Amino acid sequence: MIATVVNACAVLVGSLLGLLLRTKIKDSFKTIVQIGAGTSSLIIGIKMALTGQKIVYLALSLIIGGILGEWWRIENGILALGERLKQFAPARMAAQATAGGSVRGATGETAAANLGSEFGYGFLNASVLFCVGAMALVGSFKAGAEGNYELIFTKSVMDGFMAIVLTAAMGIGVGFSALSVLVYQGILTIAAVWLAPLVSETLLKELTGVGGALVIMIGINLLGLAKLKTANFLPALLLIVIFVVGEGWFRAVHLFG
Repeated sequence: MIATVVNACAVLVGSLLGLLLRTKIKDSFKTIVQIGAGTSSLIIGIKMALTGQKIVYLALSLIIGGILGEWWRIENGILALGERLKQFAPARMAAQATAGGSVRGATGETAAANLGSEFGYGFLNASVLFCVGAMALVGSFKAGAEGNYELIFTKSVMDGFMAIVLTAAMGIGVGFSALSVLVYQGILTIAAVWLAPLVSETLLKELTGVGGALVIMIGINLLGLAKLKTANFLPALLLIVIFVVGEGWFRAVHLFG
């Protein structure tokens, strides 16, 4: 678990530095920071998405997963969670986030609603970005099954720098994604001995591909090109597993049947 704890701390430290940057730069430069974060997310997402080879599975996972996510109102639930987590943010940080974010000039309940929404989006986008990649999955397996922390430590450095940029663009909600990293990678690390043999190279590639599509959506949102409900597509990650594992099972039955 030590590697996962280091990763979560790197995200937290990066977020604190990003919050400091957010309060120091002028409003005109904040747009530049957000464009940089959006462009970086697009590049990362495209690189990940190209890893997948089964385009039909990817398309079906995103379409069906998006429908399920909209039906289950996943994004609304995460934004509500963001509103609750915001209460645990130090008052000074919340005030700084408000001063530097989209709530400038708002008062009363409107300011609180805007801050809660911004907090939730920061938490959501950072959690997806830090958790859906192959490094999180493979690194956790290596740490848990082999005691090899190198990949997670490398990821920690990358996540820390990305947290600086994301927090400068989206606020302190990004810092709370450290909890997502801690829980997600912690569970994978503990369960690595049992799960690692079940994860094939094909499954890893297709999971990375779908994860890349979600990161692309984050980039599109940050650039203001569209307003996509990224969280509603999270079921696609489960569906791609079902498709790939189901295909392997079907082939095995056909071969030995």
